[in-house]
Amino acid sequence: MTRRLRHKVAKKGKDDAVSISYLEIEVEELGLERNDIVDWTNMPDDTVIQLFSCLNYRDRASLSSTCKTWRDLGGSQCLWSSLDLRAHKFDTATATTLASRCVKLRKLRFRGAESADAIINLQAKNLHEISGDYCRKITDATLSVIVARHEALESLQLGPDFCERITGDAIKATALCCPRLKKLRLSGVKDVYADAINALAKHCPNLVDIGFLDCLNVDEAALGNVLSVRFLTVAGASNMKWDLVSHLWHKLPKLIGLDVSRTDISLDVVSRLLSSSQSLKILCALNCTVLEQDPSISTTKTNGKVLLSLFADILKKLSSLFAETSIKRRNLFLEWRCSKNRDKNLNEIMTWLEWILSHSLLRIAECNPQGLDDFWLKQGTTLLLSLMHSSQEDVQERAATGLATFVVIDDENASIDRGRAEAVMQDGGIRLLLNLAKSWREGLQSEATKALANLSVNANVAKAVAEEGGINILAGLARSMNKLVAEEAAGGLWNLSVGEEHKAAIAEAGCVKALVDLIFKWSSGGDGVLERAAGALANLAADDKCSIEVAVAGGVHALVMLARNCKFEGVQEQAVRALANLASHGDSNSNNAAVGHEAGALETLVQLTRSPHEGVRQEAAGALWNLSFDDRNREAIAAAGGVEALVTLAQSCSNASPGLQERAAGALWGLSVSEVNSIAIGREGGVAPLIALARSEAEDVHETAAGALWNLAFNHGNALRIVEEGGVPALVHLCSSSLSKMARFMAALALAYMFDGRIDEFASMSSSSESTSKSVSLDGARRMALKHIETFIRTFYNPQAFATAAASSAPAALAQVTEKARIQEAGHLRCSGAEIGRFVSMLRNSSSILKACAAFALLQFTIPGGRHAVHHASLMQGGGVARVLRAAAAAATSPIEAKIFARIVLRNLEHHQVETSI
Repeated sequence: MTRRLRHKVAKKGKDDAVSISYLEIEVEELGLERNDIVDWTNMPDDTVIQLFSCLNYRDRASLSSTCKTWRDLGGSQCLWSSLDLRAHKFDTATATTLASRCVKLRKLRFRGAESADAIINLQAKNLHEISGDYCRKITDATLSVIVARHEALESLQLGPDFCERITGDAIKATALCCPRLKKLRLSGVKDVYADAINALAKHCPNLVDIGFLDCLNVDEAALGNVLSVRFLTVAGASNMKWDLVSHLWHKLPKLIGLDVSRTDISLDVVSRLLSSSQSLKILCALNCTVLEQDPSISTTKTNGKVLLSLFADILKKLSSLFAETSIKRRNLFLEWRCSKNRDKNLNEIMTWLEWILSHSLLRIAECNPQGLDDFWLKQGTTLLLSLMHSSQEDVQERAATGLATFVVIDDENASIDRGRAEAVMQDGGIRLLLNLAKSWREGLQSEATKALANLSVNANVAKAVAEEGGINILAGLARSMNKLVAEEAAGGLWNLSVGEEHKAAIAEAGCVKALVDLIFKWSSGGDGVLERAAGALANLAADDKCSIEVAVAGGVHALVMLARNCKFEGVQEQAVRALANLASHGDSNSNNAAVGHEAGALETLVQLTRSPHEGVRQEAAGALWNLSFDDRNREAIAAAGGVEALVTLAQSCSNASPGLQERAAGALWGLSVSEVNSIAIGREGGVAPLIALARSEAEDVHETAAGALWNLAFNHGNALRIVEEGGVPALVHLCSSSLSKMARFMAALALAYMFDGRIDEFASMSSSSESTSKSVSLDGARRMALKHIETFIRTFYNPQAFATAAASSAPAALAQVTEKARIQEAGHLRCSGAEIGRFVSMLRNSSSILKACAAFALLQFTIPGGRHAVHHASLMQGGGVARVLRAAAAAATSPIEAKIFARIVLRNLEHHQVETSI
């Protein structure tokens, strides 16, 4: 397709149409060269009509307005015999616009009460089939008006969600108004009373298929009067009088199929129906607990009739309906569809069976009862995949929804059953679902994509989806103008992007731009699609290269807009998580600064730390933590009220999740790098909650709380607050007991800051009486602290290695000590010149323990290969630092740890000096 052609379509259409992508595909299939100029108006009429048939009603109407030729072809009645309105807003105004094209409309699918109210405005008096879902708010009045205006109606289906506001009155109106009615299926009606059913029996002589599913009360005796019925389902019905059923329904002269699935029917009633009915051929009783728990079920005589239950081989049972003995049970439905000599009665049975099986399997999957793993693995998966080949669109959709549902164990935590997911994959389900996702029928696209999204939570399935070309398919679907399709596609990309191995392919397929565009396209009224798009971007933003693409595509602005304007907690949480990940790459890209510079970003994140939803607070604190690594952001966060907000958050999260605790303390740690912020945190009351968090049982919380207290302790005022708030025992406990080596290290450094002598000068400025009590208190705390600092340092002491290093200056000997002493994560810590100077000063301290601690800290900060080792080494050049280190290494009063660690630091400095000179 040429650029000129694409421009022409876009120019003359009334709005952007999802169908343009279909048109591109079709043109290429017609064999046109990409460089040719194509005049659409010269295409054959039947080709244009075929193209139009692949479009939804809105796009079809839009393109029909392009020119007179297309307007005439777009109004062809063959294009308007069927209409699926579910995916789009359908109201009275839209219905009025479409009315002229719907004179011969035969089949209609709609969604919701507003659409139901608008149906009569289509003026489609020749409607034969109406099918609706999301029908909870549809009233008797609405349904009565619909049936009164469509007397030719032959099929009416409302469900599978419950029709809570429809009563027997509307059913009676249907019977009176629609004498040609052949099929009536309603879900969740509270009371289907006798007068309504008797009206059906009297006025609808052609009524052969009745379904009252999940209804609270159904008059059993009245159903026995509908002599025309051939297929009857009361699946999920409550309060059934089964004794009455067994005495009446076997007299129905034409009854072929009966579905009592998910009811409390007993084996005795089933046996009487099977033995007494002359016409009955198949009785479906899936997930009937009372029946299945009866030990006699396996020996029940069915008198040549088919009884289907979860614990029987369903496909084997169904194969008995076929005369051909060679039919393969596993492919039973497929072979029936492909059979050339199809029996009319058998066709009716199999078509009905497809419908009731798809419905029951979906309902069972939604309830997810215990003890059905064996069924799903041995039969359920195969049945659902077989039903996805059905010629009935609603059966295909329910089967796909069933696959999306039955694998889910815990929807809230995105947990799926591995065995079930991989069973779908092994049975060829991934390729089948991908093919259905490419269908032009948007309802099927949506449900197939939902199944792919859920299944892709499993890493093996995600790999299969990617290998089968699923990422490109999802990329295309994410650009759909249909919100439901785009939402499920974004969900699929969200789950696929969890795997690091798929992120590059997702980016290469253009998904980043598609996901960002979704946020702008559905910025209001699209919570589901927004959450999924933001979640996928959050996963991608965790990758360095992908995070750059997110920023380039306008992702920072889109995500800040979402976080600020959207009030749905799921959207906020994922948007803020994406911002946190964008800001997590430090010096490797400029995204951290970009997020901070985005108008309103920091203010929004500070405000969201007060969100009523813990997940949002957690991600907001995490984002502020990452952003605080940038100097400008750090000060801007403080200026936006970040110190007060984060202290308040830390004070409130003592009983919160470890994730929130970690990020709240982490954000304060990040802000406290600035001494001004550190002092402000102390004044705002931040010391006490950090001490409380240091007592957490979570290792990650230990690290962030210890890091924050270490920074705070640099200031003598904060150091005294830590002592007064009981922080010494908390830090001592961390220093000695935490499973995190980093937490123990930073706790030791905090204690070293507190008791290197500066706090005494500050405390002495108090009144004499207070000074005496504080002096006693500080002495006890100092002894406790120094004891545990020493114990911590001694954990890195190896007598043999230290003795060898003391006796020799050989690099190998020092390297052995370094390897033993190294704390890997400490290489990520970045110290200021003042902090390095503080440790250098400690080398002159009279306490041998503090000398050893200072030398140990400087060793960690200068080990070659550390992220900031070169920076730290540069701070230690000049100023007599080397002289202090040599003095510490040679001093007779220094402990052996201080001597050896000081020598290693000198060697590290020499290494960095040589490296810099090169």
